[in-house]
Amino acid sequence: MTLLWLLVLLIGIAVIAHLRVSPVPALAIVAAYLVLMGAADETPTWLMVILWLMLIAVAVPLLVADLRIRYFSGPMFDWFNKVLPPISDTERDAIDAGTVWWDGQLFSGKPDWNVLLGYPKAVLSDEEQAFVDGPTETLCAMVSDWEIGQRMDLPQEAWDYIKAEGFFALIIPKEYGGKGFTAYAHSQVVMKLATRSGDLATTVMVPNSLGPAELLMHYGTDEQRNHYLPRLANGTDIPCFALTGPYAGSDAGAMNDSGVICRGQWEGEEVLGLRLNWEKRYITLGPVATLLGVAFKTYDPEHLLGDEEELGISLALIPTDTAGVEIGRRHLPLGAAFMNGPNWGKDVFVPLEAIIGGRDMIGKGWMMLMNCLSVGRSISLPATGVSAAKTCSYVSGRYAQIREQFNVPLAAFEGIQEPLARIGGNAWLMDSARILTANAVDLGEKPSVLSAILKYHLTERGRECITDAMDIHGGKGIIMGPSNYLGRMWLSAPISITVEGANILSRNLMIFGQGAIRCHPFVLREMELIHEPDRDAAIKKFDGLLMQHIGFAVSNTASTLVLGLTFGLSGKAPGNELTRPYFRALDRIAAAFAMLADLSMMLLGGELKRRERLSARLGDVLSHLYLASAALKHYHDLGHPTEQAPLLRWAMEDCLCKAEQALAGTLANFPNRLLGGVLQVLVFPFGARHKGPSDALDAELAAILGRPEGDPALEQILEGVYRPQDRDEALGALRDAFDTLAASQPLQKKLHKALKAGDFKPAAGEDPISAALAAGVLDAAEAEQLTAAEAARRKVISVDDFAKEPLELAEGKTR
Repeated sequence: MTLLWLLVLLIGIAVIAHLRVSPVPALAIVAAYLVLMGAADETPTWLMVILWLMLIAVAVPLLVADLRIRYFSGPMFDWFNKVLPPISDTERDAIDAGTVWWDGQLFSGKPDWNVLLGYPKAVLSDEEQAFVDGPTETLCAMVSDWEIGQRMDLPQEAWDYIKAEGFFALIIPKEYGGKGFTAYAHSQVVMKLATRSGDLATTVMVPNSLGPAELLMHYGTDEQRNHYLPRLANGTDIPCFALTGPYAGSDAGAMNDSGVICRGQWEGEEVLGLRLNWEKRYITLGPVATLLGVAFKTYDPEHLLGDEEELGISLALIPTDTAGVEIGRRHLPLGAAFMNGPNWGKDVFVPLEAIIGGRDMIGKGWMMLMNCLSVGRSISLPATGVSAAKTCSYVSGRYAQIREQFNVPLAAFEGIQEPLARIGGNAWLMDSARILTANAVDLGEKPSVLSAILKYHLTERGRECITDAMDIHGGKGIIMGPSNYLGRMWLSAPISITVEGANILSRNLMIFGQGAIRCHPFVLREMELIHEPDRDAAIKKFDGLLMQHIGFAVSNTASTLVLGLTFGLSGKAPGNELTRPYFRALDRIAAAFAMLADLSMMLLGGELKRRERLSARLGDVLSHLYLASAALKHYHDLGHPTEQAPLLRWAMEDCLCKAEQALAGTLANFPNRLLGGVLQVLVFPFGARHKGPSDALDAELAAILGRPEGDPALEQILEGVYRPQDRDEALGALRDAFDTLAASQPLQKKLHKALKAGDFKPAAGEDPISAALAAGVLDAAEAEQLTAAEAARRKVISVDDFAKEPLELAEGKTR
């Protein structure tokens, strides 16, 4: 009986902590239970003394604030001050950038799913939908990805149409001549263009992402906005933004580009300005830009503005025809045709009014970039990643039905069904995350941590989809030419992995590294107290936060245990019979993540910054929690469609499996191995529960990709993909062959049945269709239909070849 009393006590304490009961009621409940326990004759007196002493040891610090501050919170404050890693100005700006949204809920360890499901559904306005269906569709039809690659440029008519129809002005407000579209509409446009041509999408998305227009909208002076935004909107000015240099890539703080405050001549007058020297590279649209945004470190050696000499990073807008500005020759990023190249300036003088935001924004450039980057990374690159997954879904699903091996379609092989399922499942999951995050921007958020998650995972998953599509297509995918709809996508896949923060950096340093501070309910506020001049006041505030933080950590530990032992059934969850278990599974993982995040920060302190692989794994848990949240939200917004249940199941099983793998990797490499072993039992009391999508589920998804266009589940995957009708181009031929072969299936079965029954026997080398026609098995119309279907199949599986002469370099053109 004593053991039973103790077991109930331990379980009760865990449940109280799991329910996050306030300290005083919690202590009262435990005290009341101890009174009842002590009244039982079976309970030894010595045990009751120990239990009461333990309760007092917990209660006194909780209830007697002065004692707690003197002997606990004060020393903890001093320890925290010592272990807190030094934070550079650029790191501080990155941490402060943007807003905390659903990521904060995930960091809480107890996300409120009703909040997520309550966010409005992302929708296009009639005007936005008309733009996607009209000008965007028209622009796609104007270009050929192969021809762009051969020309190494968009056709002039496409450039003219982009400017005339306002593709460079998607985000510019209407009062300045722009479209004033939502982030979701911006994402839809970029995604559709990218399904036609990555070069086309890049050309359009850069002016609408991190660049002069967005910076002007948020930080420009009225005069700057009134002058530049209309010119950017109508295409008079083509913008680019120069940040990266030879010695400053991911570490922008290492740039040695400079702007020195001085006096100089500008338009015939002596004015206060900047003498700029810079060298930049990898600048998209740089070779054709007329307006250059440039980032540089600002110095005031003559103290013309104040006492400080080093003023920080500033941003300026400089027309490219300004004296001293040099535009270099083009870069060729893996043979991609979008305009990209270096630029530099030598002793370029501009007035202070060239600084974006004017004098007040001198030295605030990094903050400006971080805030704008959190928005841009939420839209453009995720849209291109999703476009790759959607395009691969379309072409791989069609091709696997058209191409046969051993007289059966590729789609019938389980080995092909596995990558087909990954492509389709990723396309649906990635689209869910893209839509949710773009909608967050439209709700006024600047999701810096979530934008890093999206940039990393959607570009990586997009790359995986391209790899799977190439494996399915085999030789068809590796022979370049106008018939190859995958080759240029394959070549350019690493570009998105590299830009706007390299993916290795994003995963290892940014997602959890920033999220742990930015999204945690208490850490950032605790850190800020270190800088307060009044130590006593700071310690008092720190004490309050510390008590909340400890309660938070204890609650998440208890939730990990309770939800683990009960398989999540103890928690409330929204949704229906399909989604409810997934919400509960995410509750368990969120609690374990929050607990491990706290313990990692406590044990490692500033060392966590250098334990990149541990940080990366924790970031993976957070990322897959977010991707899974997006999948559930998307399914909810669609109205729980039954036909899309396999897509949700695949997405959830994939995310839950990878989240558990990341948790297991964290525990296996935990800094304290003994504690890691204990936590392994706490987090996985019954072992890992999610093994990833099953073979049967993979087969279901592969079958969806092989269905005719118009199927509701398939159309949800393919929504936004440009699908040309012209049978003379690769995608049109693919579409025609799929439809033609599907229509001829009854005749194909009739032919094979007759052949198997011996109703006719083709001579050596004779076409079976001709033999069947001669034998009377097929009539003329049937034979013609089958012949046309086979011709359509042959057109798709054929690859390009070239004469020798066009491939040879002309004499003297070897460089």
